[in-house]
Amino acid sequence: MPLITTTDALASACARLARHPFVTFDTEFMRETTYYPKLCLIQLASPEDVVLVDPLAPGLDLAPFLDLMRDKAVVKVVHSGRQDLEILWNMGECIPTPLFDTQIAAMVCGYGDSVSYEQLAHDLAKARVDKSSRFTDWSKRPLSEAQLVYARSDVTHLRDVYAALHAKLEESGRTHWLENEMEILTSPATYRAHPEDAWQRLRGRIRKAKELAILVELAAWREREAQSRDVPRSRVLKDDALIDVATSAPRTPEALGHLRSIPSGFERSRSGAEIVAAVERGLERDPRTLPPLERSSRRNFNQATVELLKVLLKMTCEQEGVAAKIVATVDDLEAIAADDEAKVPALSGWRRELFGLRALNLKQGRLALAIENGRVVGVDR
Repeated sequence: MPLITTTDALASACARLARHPFVTFDTEFMRETTYYPKLCLIQLASPEDVVLVDPLAPGLDLAPFLDLMRDKAVVKVVHSGRQDLEILWNMGECIPTPLFDTQIAAMVCGYGDSVSYEQLAHDLAKARVDKSSRFTDWSKRPLSEAQLVYARSDVTHLRDVYAALHAKLEESGRTHWLENEMEILTSPATYRAHPEDAWQRLRGRIRKAKELAILVELAAWREREAQSRDVPRSRVLKDDALIDVATSAPRTPEALGHLRSIPSGFERSRSGAEIVAAVERGLERDPRTLPPLERSSRRNFNQATVELLKVLLKMTCEQEGVAAKIVATVDDLEAIAADDEAKVPALSGWRRELFGLRALNLKQGRLALAIENGRVVGVDR
């Protein structure tokens, strides 16, 4: 099957695909040397068709593809599609809707945390996926036959996986669980990269307000620099160096150069001067304008209570056939241990019905845990 390399051929293919109730969708991209992922291949399949698109082809306009992604009459099926959706957002603030992510659907159906596409293809499509081409250079042309076979398999088996999971969700009455998760994946806020929020990737490594103030400024500077140069964040300054600067607060280029994590001579560069300026801005910030520190923002909790909640979560998810990861995080459990009214997903919506109310009953002594025939069970008190 030849790659689509012209706009007319793409428009014709997308028109065919749009006649079906769903299309499966995947991309191959590279981002090892860039901030923004470089789109190298688009794979699409309907129940009757498979389409491979070469986005690197000269003169190719991807507008027909983006129109298909926006077509609300066609469900777009992905597996672990967040990075694929990020690419579309960067292309033109396009978010495929409606959306069905088979990895999340599989978690809802009890296939465990972050189940792989290969495993689902094996279990639900009775197919084997050869992943040997996964880490090849997708930007080089021509693509090999092995790469094309791999690319097609990423969307052809996905059709059967989607059909099986869709049926399971309908049968179990959990379709609305998935819809709630898709709202997050299809929210523009998920993909907007605001430099002012970049510090959150490192928030757990800071303990003092002064350090946080500097980190907020430093991380925003690094994010803007990485975006403008289209290079990975680590090419600008590594995470460890960012933390070292935040905790040491060097106010001169000489002091910056004394940090072991700063490359030799870096302090004399333009970036060195900008880092020192970011440190000064952080030190001048009003502490009242800072976001709360991770630990200081949470009330004290009893660790034993958290451990019991972990057991309850595992027991509940085994009984109900759903992955624990999608129901509650450790942060959720710690928040519940500290506050019955904690604003966490585990205490709202379907999660509250499935687990949250049980968690509160356990915490308040209305539910006990016991072992029966070698298994943990809940006992109402």
